[in-house]
Amino acid sequence: MGLGKWIGGIVGFMAAGPLGALAGYALGKLLEGNGNNYDNGQSTYADPVYGQRNSFLFSLLVMASYIIKADGKVMHSEMEFVRQFLRVNFGEAAVSEGNQILLNLFEQRKQMDAKNPAAFRNAIHECGLQIRQNMSYEQRLQLLSFLAKIAQSDGNVCQAEIEALKEVSIAMGLSAEEVESMMNLGGKSLEQAYKVLEVDPSASDDDVKKAYRKLALKHHPDKVATLGEDVKKAAAEKFRQINDAKEMIFKARGIK
Repeated sequence: MGLGKWIGGIVGFMAAGPLGALAGYALGKLLEGNGNNYDNGQSTYADPVYGQRNSFLFSLLVMASYIIKADGKVMHSEMEFVRQFLRVNFGEAAVSEGNQILLNLFEQRKQMDAKNPAAFRNAIHECGLQIRQNMSYEQRLQLLSFLAKIAQSDGNVCQAEIEALKEVSIAMGLSAEEVESMMNLGGKSLEQAYKVLEVDPSASDDDVKKAYRKLALKHHPDKVATLGEDVKKAAAEKFRQINDAKEMIFKARGIK
């Protein structure tokens, strides 16, 4: 993913507002590091579909920069998870550039917080509102799913990371319950399965069925198909885990 593709992808809602401001800094620093030379692909890559996909990716990196440093440190495992995500979904060239964008965002946070300790956090909340206004509900859910996986990638999710995920979720117009659902995907216990379905164990069978149908509808992979086949594939895996949780509950209750 050449640098021209990043620049060409800065279109639509991401060209302005708090996301645009962070993009200007992060990509500007990237341009400096490349001697202001890049493959001039704006006309090729600034189409609506590519712009939507690229805006999703940059929004993910911005929010990931907040989640990764929620506990005050940058874990190698979390950075490696992001690098592997970029490698698989966007190609080898995106790995170093995406990695550098994250480092630039960490530096921007340091500079902003030196003047006002709450500055970057406030910017993240504003970015969340911008994302809420310009991304579909289902796309925001998939973004949250990726963020949850980043937090889990080191095998130890601390309370600060959970709180940061909930902050980001609410800023994007989602809920704390949806964070709990994402964090319990793939769990082996019945308790975790209920959290995935966002329903209390005391709920009636009918309420459990309704909760599953609601969840299946909003997490259906087709809802994020415009973001690319790779994102749709990730959504399909999430959908499978939701079905696994449903089957565990249905089996425990004897629901056919």
